Amino acid sequence: MAPSSKSRSAGAVLTVEQMAAAERAAMDAGVSEWELMQRAGEGAARWVARMSGGRTVGVLCGPGNNGGDGYVIADYLQRSGISVSVVAPKPPATDTAKRAQDNCSAAISSDGFPAAEVYVDCLFGYGLSRQVEGAFAALLEDLRHASGYKIAIDIPSSIASDSGARLGPSVEYDLTIALGAWKQAHFIMPAMAAMGEKRLVDIGLDIDNDATCLSAAPQISSPAPDAHKYRRGLLAVVAGEMPGAPLLAAEAAMRSGAGYVKLLSDHSHPDAPAELVVEGGGLTKRLSDGRISAILIGPGLGRETTGKEKLSIALATGRPMVLDADALHLLTPTTLEGCNAAHIAVTPHEGELHQLCAAFAIDAETKIDRACGLHEKTGMTVLAKGPDSILVGKEGVRFFNRGPSWLSAAGTGDVLAGIAASRLVVNGDLQLALEEAVWIHHEAARIAGAAFTAGELAQHVNLALESFL
Repeated sequence: MAPSSKSRSAGAVLTVEQMAAAERAAMDAGVSEWELMQRAGEGAARWVARMSGGRTVGVLCGPGNNGGDGYVIADYLQRSGISVSVVAPKPPATDTAKRAQDNCSAAISSDGFPAAEVYVDCLFGYGLSRQVEGAFAALLEDLRHASGYKIAIDIPSSIASDSGARLGPSVEYDLTIALGAWKQAHFIMPAMAAMGEKRLVDIGLDIDNDATCLSAAPQISSPAPDAHKYRRGLLAVVAGEMPGAPLLAAEAAMRSGAGYVKLLSDHSHPDAPAELVVEGGGLTKRLSDGRISAILIGPGLGRETTGKEKLSIALATGRPMVLDADALHLLTPTTLEGCNAAHIAVTPHEGELHQLCAAFAIDAETKIDRACGLHEKTGMTVLAKGPDSILVGKEGVRFFNRGPSWLSAAGTGDVLAGIAASRLVVNGDLQLALEEAVWIHHEAARIAGAAFTAGELAQHVNLALESFL
């Protein structure tokens, strides 16, 4: 969870406006812009030196302060005995960048493309808001086709920091070195997929404690010494038309910490494990059990009349719940009317998020804005899942590092829903439950290896959970 003090740069994820404000605050406190540039450039240069391994380095510098960082990097490398050359199509446009160029001991050229084994992109920084054109676009095209190791400083030079939008030629980097704080584009697809490994250089900014940060690995506790199955939490998984998805979710839930999982289904489920309790009959009666801590509904539910009826019955209980899959297509302002949305979490993928935003009249262009808009309008906790998962709830916004790409398989979302609902019955906190679920989901995929099925992923959830104890 987010700390309550300043100096959170290791976890803070900032917009362009917030980053500029943090730098202004440092300068207002007596730290010069030149000092900030030296901290950033030399911190990044140490990473470049480490990754270069003595190979030749070419630095591409733009006219702004990101280019100034590049001059500082080049000078540090030159003084360290590393062969380095600089290409800068335009002269510095700021006094601080000009000072950096004047102090740079490396060879500087205004045209061509450096012949090097390691390339450092310092053309544009986090404030880019227009299309990259002319000589700078040509340099990025050359960089795209170059065969060396490629490093982006702060933000890749064709990426808009807030939205992750592409504003010029696409380059695949091996490493991206963020300066001062993480930016939103570091954790947004497709931008983050082109950044390679990511590292952060602390430049000593005091960043106000806002609610937007990179999720930290959870610390999960074992059950209390006097725990029993109901104290650990009873989860009800509501099935529907299709038997496979809710069974997957239930199997994942059984391995995620809940003391007791019931699958409420009218199917026979001959392949269900012996440990899973399967109950049929009237849903209203089944959900009236006062020992139920939370409900999961949506996987395999169906979108016709029966599914709508089951969703209405579940919502009417007022219990904490996770809604996924088909339930997200059935959820409307009318359906939600009279419910305490603070007790509800939704876990939409990109298409389902669009569906929810259409249903609740939310007009937003980016995934971040759609997820935030849905939370603000409804009060529900929102996990906009995917390779760039974003969690929005009462504690604010959480970003996540990308999980294994093998998760791009059918049924893995049902497994995630089961993990989230299970963690909800354990800790009773929707945002914490979903945050833990993403980490466990990613770790289970890592343990499962390559080309796993959703069923195999569910089988590895308990091992993933153990890694956070």
